[in-house]
Amino acid sequence: MSRDDVTVRRAHDADARAAADVWLRSYAAALPSVRCAHSAAEVRNWFANVLIPQYETWVAVAGNTVVGLLVLNGRDLKQLYLDPSWRGRGLGDRFVTLAKQRRPDGLSLSTFQVNGPARRFYERHGFTEAERTDGQGNDEREPDIRYVWAPRTS
Repeated sequence: MSRDDVTVRRAHDADARAAADVWLRSYAAALPSVRCAHSAAEVRNWFANVLIPQYETWVAVAGNTVVGLLVLNGRDLKQLYLDPSWRGRGLGDRFVTLAKQRRPDGLSLSTFQVNGPARRFYERHGFTEAERTDGQGNDEREPDIRYVWAPRTS
Protein backbone atom coordinates (compact mmCIF):
# COMPACT_ATOMS: atom_id res chain seq x y z
CA MET A 1 0.00 0.00 0.00
CA SER A 2 1.41 3.41 -0.96
CA ARG A 3 1.03 6.79 0.69
CA ASP A 4 -1.56 7.60 -1.98
CA ASP A 5 -3.75 4.87 -0.51
CA VAL A 6 -3.76 6.65 2.85
CA THR A 7 -6.53 8.99 3.98
CA VAL A 8 -5.63 11.82 6.35
CA ARG A 9 -8.62 13.00 8.38
CA ARG A 10 -9.61 14.46 11.72
CA ALA A 11 -9.52 11.89 14.47
CA HIS A 12 -12.72 10.55 15.99
CA ASP A 13 -13.16 9.30 19.54
CA ALA A 14 -13.15 5.75 18.16
CA ASP A 15 -9.57 6.30 16.86
CA ALA A 16 -8.10 6.89 20.32
CA ARG A 17 -6.84 3.38 21.06
CA ALA A 18 -5.39 2.81 17.59
CA ALA A 19 -3.70 6.23 17.58
CA ALA A 20 -2.26 5.60 21.05
CA ASP A 21 -0.93 2.24 19.89
CA VAL A 22 0.79 3.92 16.91
CA TRP A 23 2.33 6.40 19.37
CA LEU A 24 3.55 3.57 21.61
CA ARG A 25 5.07 1.56 18.74
CA SER A 26 6.68 4.62 17.20
CA TYR A 27 8.11 5.84 20.51
CA ALA A 28 9.60 2.42 21.26
CA ALA A 29 11.16 2.15 17.78
CA ALA A 30 12.45 5.72 17.46
CA LEU A 31 13.54 6.36 21.04
CA PRO A 32 14.87 3.11 22.51
CA SER A 33 17.23 4.96 24.85
CA VAL A 34 14.55 7.32 26.23
CA ARG A 35 12.51 6.22 29.21
CA CYS A 36 8.78 6.40 28.47
CA ALA A 37 7.38 8.33 31.42
CA HIS A 38 3.90 6.78 31.18
CA SER A 39 2.48 3.28 31.03
CA ALA A 40 0.64 2.06 27.94
CA ALA A 41 -2.65 2.40 29.84
CA GLU A 42 -1.84 6.01 30.75
CA VAL A 43 -0.95 6.83 27.13
CA ARG A 44 -4.23 5.30 25.91
CA ASN A 45 -6.18 7.23 28.54
CA TRP A 46 -4.39 10.47 27.52
CA PHE A 47 -5.38 9.94 23.88
CA ALA A 48 -9.00 9.11 24.74
CA ASN A 49 -9.57 11.85 27.31
CA VAL A 50 -7.18 14.66 26.38
CA LEU A 51 -5.62 14.60 22.92
CA ILE A 52 -8.54 13.64 20.71
CA PRO A 53 -11.30 15.55 22.53
CA GLN A 54 -9.29 18.68 23.41
CA TYR A 55 -6.69 19.13 20.63
CA GLU A 56 -6.77 19.26 16.86
CA THR A 57 -5.86 15.65 16.17
CA TRP A 58 -5.44 14.13 12.71
CA VAL A 59 -4.91 10.49 11.78
CA ALA A 60 -3.59 8.77 8.68
CA VAL A 61 -5.62 5.69 7.85
CA ALA A 62 -4.58 2.90 5.45
CA GLY A 63 -7.52 0.59 4.83
CA ASN A 64 -9.07 0.51 8.28
CA THR A 65 -5.80 0.88 10.14
CA VAL A 66 -4.46 4.05 11.79
CA VAL A 67 -0.82 4.38 10.67
CA GLY A 68 0.05 7.91 11.81
CA LEU A 69 -1.07 10.89 13.83
CA LEU A 70 -0.59 14.63 14.06
CA VAL A 71 -1.67 16.76 17.00
CA LEU A 72 -1.82 20.56 16.92
CA ASN A 73 -2.52 22.86 19.84
CA GLY A 74 -2.43 26.53 18.97
CA ARG A 75 0.91 27.14 17.24
CA ASP A 76 2.40 23.98 18.74
CA LEU A 77 2.88 20.84 16.73
CA LYS A 78 2.46 18.62 19.78
CA GLN A 79 2.75 15.15 18.25
CA LEU A 80 3.75 13.64 14.93
CA TYR A 81 4.15 9.88 15.08
CA LEU A 82 4.08 7.21 12.39
CA ASP A 83 3.79 3.47 12.66
CA PRO A 84 7.40 2.28 12.21
CA SER A 85 6.49 0.41 9.01
CA TRP A 86 5.30 3.72 7.49
CA ARG A 87 8.46 5.74 8.09
CA GLY A 88 10.22 6.93 4.95
CA ARG A 89 7.13 6.70 2.76
CA GLY A 90 6.17 10.39 2.62
CA LEU A 91 3.46 10.32 5.25
CA GLY A 92 5.39 12.58 7.64
CA ASP A 93 5.81 15.06 4.78
CA ARG A 94 2.02 15.07 4.28
CA PHE A 95 1.47 15.75 7.97
CA VAL A 96 3.95 18.65 8.03
CA THR A 97 2.32 20.14 4.93
CA LEU A 98 -1.06 19.86 6.62
CA ALA A 99 0.27 21.46 9.82
CA LYS A 100 1.67 24.39 7.84
CA GLN A 101 -1.65 24.80 6.00
CA ARG A 102 -3.53 24.74 9.31
CA ARG A 103 -1.06 27.16 10.97
CA PRO A 104 0.12 29.44 8.13
CA ASP A 105 1.46 32.04 10.58
CA GLY A 106 3.98 29.63 12.07
CA LEU A 107 4.58 26.55 14.17
CA SER A 108 6.79 25.42 17.00
CA LEU A 109 7.64 21.98 18.35
CA SER A 110 10.01 20.15 20.63
CA THR A 111 11.94 16.96 19.97
CA PHE A 112 14.50 15.12 22.04
CA GLN A 113 18.13 15.97 21.32
CA VAL A 114 18.93 12.26 20.88
CA ASN A 115 16.33 11.92 18.09
CA GLY A 116 18.60 12.68 15.14
CA PRO A 117 16.16 11.42 12.47
CA ALA A 118 13.36 13.70 13.78
CA ARG A 119 15.73 16.66 13.99
CA ARG A 120 16.87 16.15 10.38
CA PHE A 121 13.25 15.69 9.26
CA TYR A 122 12.07 18.97 10.82
CA GLU A 123 15.13 20.89 9.62
CA ARG A 124 14.50 19.60 6.09
CA HIS A 125 11.00 21.07 6.40
CA GLY A 126 12.29 24.54 7.29
CA PHE A 127 12.16 24.38 11.08
CA THR A 128 15.04 26.12 12.82
CA GLU A 129 16.45 25.54 16.26
CA ALA A 130 15.26 28.14 18.77
CA GLU A 131 16.25 26.70 22.14
CA ARG A 132 17.89 23.71 23.82
CA THR A 133 16.78 22.60 27.26
CA ASP A 134 18.04 20.19 29.89
CA GLY A 135 14.74 18.30 29.80
CA GLN A 136 13.37 19.52 33.11
CA GLY A 137 10.23 20.74 31.31
CA ASN A 138 9.22 17.34 29.91
CA ASP A 139 7.94 14.21 31.62
CA GLU A 140 10.89 12.11 30.46
CA ARG A 141 13.49 14.58 31.81
CA GLU A 142 15.28 14.18 28.48
CA PRO A 143 17.19 17.12 26.94
CA ASP A 144 15.22 18.53 24.04
CA ILE A 145 15.27 21.14 21.32
CA ARG A 146 12.56 23.67 20.55
CA TYR A 147 12.13 24.29 16.81
CA VAL A 148 10.16 27.01 15.05
CA TRP A 149 8.87 27.43 11.52
CA ALA A 150 7.79 30.77 10.11
CA PRO A 151 6.43 31.30 6.61
CA ARG A 152 8.64 33.08 4.14
CA THR A 153 7.67 36.63 3.44
CA SER A 154 8.30 38.03 0.01
